[in-house]
Amino acid sequence: MEYLEKIKSPNDLRRLNTNELNILCKEIRSFLIESVSKTGGHIASNLGVVELTVALHYGFNTPNDKIIWDVGHQSYIHKILTGRKSKMKTLRQLNGLSGFPKRSESIYDVFDTGHSSTSISAAIGIARARDLKKESYEVVSVIGDGALTGGMAFEALNDIGRSNTKLIVVLNDNEMSISPNVGGVSHYLSKLRTEPKYLSTKRDVEKLLDSMPIGGKGLKKLLKRAKDGIKQMVITGMLFEEIGLTYMGPIDGHNMNELLETFNTSKNIDGPLLIHVITKKGKGYKFAEYNPDKYHSVSPFDISTGQSLNKSSLPTYSDVFGRKLCEIAEKNDSTIAITAAMTDGTGLTEFSKKFPNRIFDVGIAEQHAITMAAGLAANGMIPVVALYSSFLQRAFDQVIHDVALQNLHVVIAIDRAGLVGNDGETHQGIFDTAFLYQIPNMIVMTPADNTELENMLEFAINNYNGPIALRYPRGYSKINIKGSETKIELGKGVIVEEGSDISIITCGKMVNTAVEVSKILKEKGIKPEIINLRFIKPLDTNLILTSVSKTNLAVIIDEAPFSGSISMYIKPLLSNPEEVIIKTLPDEFIKQGSIDELLKQNMLDAESIAKDIIDFLSKKPLL
Repeated sequence: MEYLEKIKSPNDLRRLNTNELNILCKEIRSFLIESVSKTGGHIASNLGVVELTVALHYGFNTPNDKIIWDVGHQSYIHKILTGRKSKMKTLRQLNGLSGFPKRSESIYDVFDTGHSSTSISAAIGIARARDLKKESYEVVSVIGDGALTGGMAFEALNDIGRSNTKLIVVLNDNEMSISPNVGGVSHYLSKLRTEPKYLSTKRDVEKLLDSMPIGGKGLKKLLKRAKDGIKQMVITGMLFEEIGLTYMGPIDGHNMNELLETFNTSKNIDGPLLIHVITKKGKGYKFAEYNPDKYHSVSPFDISTGQSLNKSSLPTYSDVFGRKLCEIAEKNDSTIAITAAMTDGTGLTEFSKKFPNRIFDVGIAEQHAITMAAGLAANGMIPVVALYSSFLQRAFDQVIHDVALQNLHVVIAIDRAGLVGNDGETHQGIFDTAFLYQIPNMIVMTPADNTELENMLEFAINNYNGPIALRYPRGYSKINIKGSETKIELGKGVIVEEGSDISIITCGKMVNTAVEVSKILKEKGIKPEIINLRFIKPLDTNLILTSVSKTNLAVIIDEAPFSGSISMYIKPLLSNPEEVIIKTLPDEFIKQGSIDELLKQNMLDAESIAKDIIDFLSKKPLL
């Protein structure tokens, strides 16, 4: 690590020549692979932007010049170059370095992010504030081609294209989001990358200019500076130019000379500019190059084999969902699957192979996914929209306006519900119940184990006719819950364990926790009754009231912030609210860490809950 060890800030970077920068890039890749193999994280996207990130910090005067990263999962090199290399061993861990840009971490992190398609909008705001304050610096938005499929990115491009605000948009085109890119934008960029007429003409003209004894090289630079002039002569009506941005590219995102020359030229162009950069996701690590979607985000892995060190033989909830959906679709021809650039992540890979004409990957466009599902449902199909909880946040207006208002039979499969762990605040799936509970016509279920997930999916598709959401956590079902095999009935919960001293009321993954709590309490001679609600909405009020009338003490457990938890709807039902213990997450954003660490930190683990119950009961005269 001859050069990397010397880089404490971008100022150190700018002392190197181009050859040294290329060596530095190799060192960064080696360090990155070694580091992420221990912590886990987003590996493929970061390997693809090594040269690009180095060139950005070399070519622009950061932190005075502002770089805004879209999504931000590709910002590891940015963190390494801006004084956080020594903290990379804490990446995505409890109290450690975030896996995304965080303004609280560094002055080089200009804007917090974690979801896609936001960077151009944020950059426009920062640039306009700069102009209003009569300041002078460059503002650069770095956005991937996958994020460009998000509607918000086009809203921003349309806005900036109508203005003369000086702003540079770097389009990092690696042909991937998480799943392979789909749609018109992807095809359009492919055409720009591979236009044969352009490529052959460009080569011929460059060869001619290079052969000219006088003035050839100067003319070549002039043409390049004039917004990639050769391309403009050959390919007319390009999308970005039509919108109102100057277009430069495509350029090789792994060629340091070309990157630095382009960034230097970009400073002299007034108004909004888009620089189209071609990179290879996973570059420099063969496993990530050959399978970039698998190596988008990884747990700790063996560098020599690429195999995860945390691999489990148990099926995840996503696996169970995907398998059961295939089984239902075999018998029900109306079943349609929809996802937003997450075919593999949501467990739909097998479905896409078995029913290629009945699955629609809309790209990073959750709003469109929900309203398209509403259209399918309005015409007699049964769409199942599989999204991560944190990404569903982007489409709540569509859930209300296009699905629930018309009472359409759309099934929303909410993956990664609850705490997701190491990706931190932007990805924790803890807000969906608060939103969904308020929506008329909406039914919300949450399974306690794999069996309930299968039965609930069957119920949602074949036994219900209206808007219905099925939310399930990341990871594996640790135990089989008693009673989970019983028939699913609308709004009905089940008793997992009968008891006489206390009613533990919960749902979803927390039923597993309640069983563990029960074991601890029984050792103290306390006999709990465990209620698995199954339905968050509607609640089984009869079951709740019958149990609490027997025990006279309720414990409500929910892996959600207090103000959006089931406790808000259960506590008012009870005649003696003083005899209620509420265990929820706090009303705040939950940072990164393993799920178990976060549960313990927020006193939602079995030991903490049991201790609170024992402490409460110890103050009662009868104990």
